[in-house]
Amino acid sequence: MKRTIQFSSRRGEAQYVAECLELPIVTQAPTLDLLATNISEAVALFLHGEDPAEFGLVPSHVVLATLELEAAA
Repeated sequence: MKRTIQFSSRRGEAQYVAECLELPIVTQAPTLDLLATNISEAVALFLHGEDPAEFGLVPSHVVLATLELEAAA
């Protein structure tokens, strides 16, 4: 069973966007701090009332978010 839920984040046109790699979760926010909060809330809402084992997760899972940066010129 997995302990980690992974998100890939990038800067969109107006906001930062985070997409989960394992679960059907997408969220966005105008700042990285708010994006981190939104990721945690989105995962909690998605798993609310569910058995994490049904998604291949342990109950004490961790969320890992990576940010794709634009290449420096």
